[in-house]
Amino acid sequence: MTSTATPAHAAGAAAGTAIRACLTVPCEARQVRAVREFVGETLGDDPCAEVPVLLASELATNSVLHSSSHLGGTMTVTVSGVPDGTVRVEVADAGGLSVPVLRGGPDGCDESGRGLHLVGDLSARWGYRIEADGGLVTWFEVPRCRRNAR
Repeated sequence: MTSTATPAHAAGAAAGTAIRACLTVPCEARQVRAVREFVGETLGDDPCAEVPVLLASELATNSVLHSSSHLGGTMTVTVSGVPDGTVRVEVADAGGLSVPVLRGGPDGCDESGRGLHLVGDLSARWGYRIEADGGLVTWFEVPRCRRNAR
């Protein structure tokens, strides 16, 4: 597992400081927990961290289920934030046979198919890009919460 963070590692960093942290892990189901922990730790005491943690977990799960990376490759999670209050999370993998697309809503009894709907419903924006090497980067953006000043 590889992790880097620059220049600030937590939401408690000085106002106006961008956060950027990356984690590379094997593209395996057991690593989805590491992704959740990484995003939560990176965002620190942000009172709204649970939304990006949940959505990062959904994208990491999609990488495990649908990308070629699950055949011994890796996925890389990048968390970045900018002074305007936006948190962006990207999950990069080797790509697969398809790209992320919202399909009709899942039936109430379906056991899968809700991940991208959660991403679409809870994020301000989301999307994907295909890299030159065929890899896929799926991303979302959410507003970053701020603690009330007294």
